[in-house]
Amino acid sequence: MTVGLALHASGPGNQIDATVLLAREAAAAGLRSAWFGQTFGADSAQLAAIVGREVPDLEVGTSAIPVFGRHPLLVSSQAQTAQAATHGRYHLGLALGTKLLIEAGFGIPFERPIARLREFLTALRQLTETGTADFHGELLTATTPLPARVPGAEAGVPLLVAAMGPQALRASGELADGILPYLAGPRVLAEHIVPAVTAAAEAAGRPAPRIVAMVHGVVTDDVESARRTAVEQLAFYEQFPSYARVLELAGAARAGDVAVIGDEKTVAAEVRRYRDAGATEVVFSGTDLAGEADRRRTWTLLGELAG
Repeated sequence: MTVGLALHASGPGNQIDATVLLAREAAAAGLRSAWFGQTFGADSAQLAAIVGREVPDLEVGTSAIPVFGRHPLLVSSQAQTAQAATHGRYHLGLALGTKLLIEAGFGIPFERPIARLREFLTALRQLTETGTADFHGELLTATTPLPARVPGAEAGVPLLVAAMGPQALRASGELADGILPYLAGPRVLAEHIVPAVTAAAEAAGRPAPRIVAMVHGVVTDDVESARRTAVEQLAFYEQFPSYARVLELAGAARAGDVAVIGDEKTVAAEVRRYRDAGATEVVFSGTDLAGEADRRRTWTLLGELAG
C-alpha cells in the first residue's frame, strides 16, 4: 500500500511555486504521491504535470475533475499531456460534482449524472488508450477528425472516480480503474464500498479496482482543538447526498467525526485499518489542521508508513 498527500498551497504568494516546494518536502519525507483537487482556481491536471515534472520521485494525480462542464476530448488532452510530462506517473481522477456547484458555476442542469459518467468514461477510455474515438451517446459525442494522441502518453492514463454511491460504484467498477472515496471510514469501505466496486469489476471482467482512500487527518496532541477545526472545515460536505450517506453508514453525526486525529500510534493504527478494509492507497488531506509543527509531524509519520 502506498501513502500520499492531497496538496493545497495557500497564502498570498505564487500558488504553483508554493505547491512545488510542498511537493519536494513531501517527497523528502518519503511520501509516494501528491494529489490536487479541482475547484474554480488552478487547473489540477496542469498543476500535477508541473509538480510531477519538477519532483520526479512522486506519483501525481487529480482528485477530482467533475464530468459536468467538461468534454472527454479536452480532458483527454489535459490528461495525456500530464502523462507525457511526468513519463507515466499521472493518475486522472473524475467526479460527478454537485448540483449546487455545477448549476451555480456553469449554469447547466445537473441531470442524469450516472449516465453522463458512463458516457464520459467510455469515450475517455477510447481517447486515452488509442488516441481516437467514435462515440455517440445520448448525452455526449466524441469523435476524432484529427488524431488525439499525445506522443509520450502511449501507456494510457489510469482513470479513477470519486465514487461512493451504489450506482457510481457500479459504473466505476465496470468502466474505470479504481475509486477515490473521501470521508468514508474503514468500516464503510469494508462493508459497502469495496465489495460493491469489486463485484462490478469482476462482473465486467476487469482487474480488481484500486481503492485510493482519501482521509482527512493529522498527528497532534491537541486532539480536541483539531477535532473542532475539522468539524468546521468539513461541514460543507454534509449537505451533499453521497457524503451524507457514508457518514450515516459510519454512524457519524458530523463529517469531522471521521477525521483521523491523534498521536502517531493512533494515526498509524487507523492507516492500517484502511489497509485492512481494502484500501490499496491512502492519501491524507487536512494535515494543517493543528498548525505547522503538527503538519510536519504528520508528514514524517506518513513517510515512515509509506516506507
